[in-house]
Amino acid sequence: MPELKLFSTAQLGATDLTNRIVMGPMTRSRATVDHVPTEAMALYYAQRASAGLIITEGTSPSINGCGYSRIPGIWNEDQILAWRTVTDAVHDREGKIFVQLMHTGRASHPLNMPEGGLIIAPSAIRAKGSVQTDQEGLQAFPIPDEMTEGEIQDAIKEFVQAATNAITAGFDGVELHGANGYLIEEFIRPSSNKRTDAYGGSTENYARFLLEVSSEIAEAIGKDRLGVKLSPYGEGNDMPYDKAYDEIYRYLADKLTDKVTYVHLISQGEKTQEIETYFRQHFKGTLLLNGGYTKEKAEKDLTENKADLISFAQLFIANPDLPERFLQNAPLAEADPATFYTPGEKGYTDYPKIDEK
Repeated sequence: MPELKLFSTAQLGATDLTNRIVMGPMTRSRATVDHVPTEAMALYYAQRASAGLIITEGTSPSINGCGYSRIPGIWNEDQILAWRTVTDAVHDREGKIFVQLMHTGRASHPLNMPEGGLIIAPSAIRAKGSVQTDQEGLQAFPIPDEMTEGEIQDAIKEFVQAATNAITAGFDGVELHGANGYLIEEFIRPSSNKRTDAYGGSTENYARFLLEVSSEIAEAIGKDRLGVKLSPYGEGNDMPYDKAYDEIYRYLADKLTDKVTYVHLISQGEKTQEIETYFRQHFKGTLLLNGGYTKEKAEKDLTENKADLISFAQLFIANPDLPERFLQNAPLAEADPATFYTPGEKGYTDYPKIDEK
């Protein structure tokens, strides 16, 4: 029987991967209230180190980007040192790990942020919907402050410093979160960006923030250690889709080749097939696809050269040894959604491997 493509080795920029199964980023809210990674997080990621690559949960590059409760940050020394414990644990099991930098932008709430944090966005447009807080439960998203050009430059510098911190913390690389209605996507989408300066109003300007962040990070840590996650048809956090936005994403596909080593696209089947094909043809780096994949669908898309790597997210929650289960055609455990974002180890580090009771 021929070897499955899923289990062939791959080169991701500067990083050698033992297989093409990627653990996708998932917010799990297990950091401290001060946004410092914990020992439980080190165990959680180490348990899943058999993935060819782990991409961590969204991690804030600054106090302004930390809009959810108990998400980790990587802007201060305590956080860097704590992340070092995580990366060491993964590397001790011969795994590879990138950190996902996630600035929440307008999808934030003051109760979830450190003192002095500002809720900022390209334009002062409130997102519909609400956000969970530990103190007062669900709260409506507030109206963000429209960023000045100086604040835009500050945010770019914060991303660059966070990426540098990530390398100091032992990460193999960095993924920028350009989806789900967070700051980078807020610049990309005309629905949340009504600016009339260099950062809005045209295809080139909507793409500018992401391309500038990418360029400066690539200069700081190397393009071969940098990727970006995009969801062209995603509607999370009040990001309605418009077919006209495809032009912006096609422009990004053309320009990102010189900025990043991979693009991580959220696939929605036939709905996104056209834009996925465009990225495959025009982006010359590594392409990751994510979106409800099964082992069989992943193998099919890899074999048909639709992608180089496939990321799985929720399947990794209850199946820390997901690659081994795929290899053995073993049954997959089901995760408990009630514990996805709760504090503590229940539903986090207590899922057994197939050789454990």
